[in-house]
Amino acid sequence: MDMTELVVKDNALIQASYTLDLVEQRLMLLAIMEARETGKGIAPDSLLQIHAHSYAEHFDVNKETAYTVMKDASKGLFDRYVTYHDKNPKTGKDRSFHCRWVDKIGYEKETGIVYLRFTHDVVPLITRLEQQFTSYDIEQISNLNSAYAIRLYELLIQWRSVGKTPLFDLQQFRQQLGVEPVQYKTMSNFKKYVLDFAVQQVNEHTDITVKYDQHKQGRVITGFTFNFKVKAKSKKTIEQKRDSDTPDLLTTIKMTDKQRGAFASKLSQMSELSSYAKQGEDYKQFATRIEAELLDEEKQVFYLSYLQKLGFQQS
Repeated sequence: MDMTELVVKDNALIQASYTLDLVEQRLMLLAIMEARETGKGIAPDSLLQIHAHSYAEHFDVNKETAYTVMKDASKGLFDRYVTYHDKNPKTGKDRSFHCRWVDKIGYEKETGIVYLRFTHDVVPLITRLEQQFTSYDIEQISNLNSAYAIRLYELLIQWRSVGKTPLFDLQQFRQQLGVEPVQYKTMSNFKKYVLDFAVQQVNEHTDITVKYDQHKQGRVITGFTFNFKVKAKSKKTIEQKRDSDTPDLLTTIKMTDKQRGAFASKLSQMSELSSYAKQGEDYKQFATRIEAELLDEEKQVFYLSYLQKLGFQQS
C-alpha cells in the first residue's frame, strides 16, 4: 500500500456528528491525502489544493464532471460544521463542541482547483496521531457513491482489530451517519434508504463484509451492533502460512508472535498509552488488543515510536 494514499483521522472525528454530502466528504478526504502526499502536513495556516484530475482519478468520473461537482461543493462546504465530544481535562466531564470544517475555501475555474484551509479546531482532529486514530486506504471508499456508506465504513473500521462494534444508540448513530432529524423518520425508510443501502455498498466495494443486529426495548428498535470480517483477498497477505517463530515480512514492523506478545504487554502498561485503553478494559485485555493491532500495518504507524522507547529496533 502507498502510505500517501492513507486517510488518517482522530477517532474523536470519526465518532463526531456531521452532515456532508458525498462530494463534500470526498473533498475532505482528498485534502487529508493531499497533505500527506506533499509532505507539508496540515496546520491551521495550510491552504490545501484539491485538483479536478485527482478527484476524477480517485472516484472514476470524467474530468468535466469533477470540475462541476467540485465547484458546487466548494460553495456549500464553508457553511458545514462538525459536532464532536471530548472530556474536560480538569474535571473529566463530557463536553460537546460545534465548529466549522473550514475557515477559507475557494475555487479556481480555469484549472479546476479547490483551495481550502481547515479551521484551528479541526486540524488536531485530523493530525493528532499520538492518541487514538483510524486510518484507511482511500481506495476502499473510492467506489462508494453514498455519503452514508463512507461514514458507516469509517465507524466500523475503528473496531477492525476485533471485528465487531459496541451497541450504537439509534439517535446518535443517525447523527454520526449525517442523517438529518427530518429525514427517514420511520425505521423502514431509515433501513431501506440509509442503513441497508450503506451496508450493501460497503460489502460490494470495500475490503470488509458486514452484518448487523438490531436491538430493541419492547417492540421499538433502539440501536444496532455490527460484525464484520476482512475479505479473504485482503487478508491473505498477512495470513499466508505464518510461522509463529518467523518475523512477519509483509508488515512494516517485523516481529515473531513471542516478541509481539511481550511488547504488547509492555505497551499496555505505558502511562503514555493509558488514554488509548477502552473504558472497563484491564491491562490483560488491553495487551491482547494491542497484540492484534500490531499485525495491522496502519496501526503500526501509531505504535512504532512507543516500541522504540521500549528498546525495539527495526531490522
